[in-house]
Amino acid sequence: MAIIRWAPASEIQTVQQEMNRLFGTFFDSPTAAAARRWVPAMDLVEDGEEYVLRADLPGLTAEDVKLEVENDRLTLSGERRSESRESNDGYQRIERRSGSFTRSVALPEGVDPESIEATFENGVLELRIPKPAEQKPQRVEIQVGAKQRAQSAS
Repeated sequence: MAIIRWAPASEIQTVQQEMNRLFGTFFDSPTAAAARRWVPAMDLVEDGEEYVLRADLPGLTAEDVKLEVENDRLTLSGERRSESRESNDGYQRIERRSGSFTRSVALPEGVDPESIEATFENGVLELRIPKPAEQKPQRVEIQVGAKQRAQSAS
């Protein structure tokens, strides 16, 4: 059984961060909301012999997105540009966020980056990541020494 040390200060900090996030959504001004960065939603599921990652990237094309694998870490990055319009007709409310983003996912050890398949369709990036082959224990045969063979023969 593992012993886990309870750190009440970190629990309080987590609650404080969540409360700040909650109240921040009520009192955000349009400029504060626009300053927040956009982070695309991602799903990661295990499907038989592979992992499937889907990222919602509305308004982007495959050329706007970059995928890199380094040290068993998959990084998805890119930028969604805002539409710049001049308007002197009155009120405007812009809620769609834009800007650069980066998301990283740890991959299981042994995944071959060359085997990852990526498709982009209707604003959804789908990655199919084959599971690495399991490392199975190998049995090592024990050889009997020459002295012991001579003794067992007599």
